[in-house]
Amino acid sequence: MTVATQVMQALANAKSVQANFETFSEQTKDEVAKQKYAQAALEMQPLIEGLEKRMEQIEMEEPQFRGH
Repeated sequence: MTVATQVMQALANAKSVQANFETFSEQTKDEVAKQKYAQAALEMQPLIEGLEKRMEQIEMEEPQFRGH
């Protein structure tokens, strides 16, 4: 498995985790849990942005990964 593939998988997983936290926040009736899930979703954003930036770098360096 290439580094690009691993980064793409990590990015997809991070986005999935963020979406799950958002869903949990929307579905729970417990206000404390709702806030914790919402905060966890927000905390995922810098990680996602970092992975997206890394993927852009890989695409610049390795043209075969463009458009994935």
